[in-house]
Amino acid sequence: MAKSENQKQKILYVLKILFEESDVDHPLSSTKLIERLESYGISVERKSLYSDIRELKEFGFDIELNDSKRGGGYYLAATEFELAEVKILIDMVQSSRFLSINQSRDLIAKLEGLVGKYGRKELHRDVYIIDRVKSDNKKVFYYVDEISSAITENKSITFRYLRYTLEGKKEFRHEGREYMVSPYFLTWNNENYYLIGYDETREDVRHYRIDRMDGLSIREENRKGASHFEKFNIAEYTNMSFGMFGGEKCRVKIEMPLYLLDTAIDRFGREASYRKAGDESFTVSANVVPSNQFFGWITGLGSGVKIASPSSLVEQYRAYLDKLRGQYD
Repeated sequence: MAKSENQKQKILYVLKILFEESDVDHPLSSTKLIERLESYGISVERKSLYSDIRELKEFGFDIELNDSKRGGGYYLAATEFELAEVKILIDMVQSSRFLSINQSRDLIAKLEGLVGKYGRKELHRDVYIIDRVKSDNKKVFYYVDEISSAITENKSITFRYLRYTLEGKKEFRHEGREYMVSPYFLTWNNENYYLIGYDETREDVRHYRIDRMDGLSIREENRKGASHFEKFNIAEYTNMSFGMFGGEKCRVKIEMPLYLLDTAIDRFGREASYRKAGDESFTVSANVVPSNQFFGWITGLGSGVKIASPSSLVEQYRAYLDKLRGQYD
């Protein structure tokens, strides 16, 4: 067979075939590898194939030989991502509310390309786009990139912020005025993507959902408010902000039944203070931002859960419960 232009890329095609078509359960014999190379217009002798595989192994690729008399052959034992790792990433994409349906499908298709064809078959059986609320803002990817660039370049940004009407239409908050924000962090919380930054008009730390932004642009002015982020703990900030509603934080002590310890740790993290209060109860002390979302979380845990301090927060919670009860009088 006359040599084709692909002949110079022979070793790359060997790697491509092993990546896409082999795994521990589906090794490729040297005969099968030669057949697959010939389908790309590449003629190869067995000795040359062995040399290519040896070169790839010396370069660092984990190519193993299953020396079984029946069904033996070569396979790529380790890839950049394991099948389980790609499955986790796909599950995250599927459940992400800030991605549109089409964006989710496009990303999943790319993630499936990180494994061979047998892995893709296994993944594809489990792929579904959850029938749930998904963002219709197709600019999310672009905005994440722009905000990341602004953070790197120490620049502030402007954007307008959207909300929905009862008719399901979008309208701008604050009559469409531009928000001027110095961006510092991007974070994913409650299945939404948020920007945490310094609001230059309100002169304090705020957060904004990226899928609610419109008309984002990078300003020439450098970022402000750096002092607010010198000791900023993003994990603590997201843990204490129920539903990512902002406000002033306070230290709260909550009494809870012992069977809710895992629930408390999931909410406040291991850094909060946990103390045994009785045979079947404990107290947790943590920073929170008081809000209706926080009170709703407390209420949803049922009897046996009680805000112990501060007294001002106890009074706020009583008022919250009285207001709820009053709606049914």
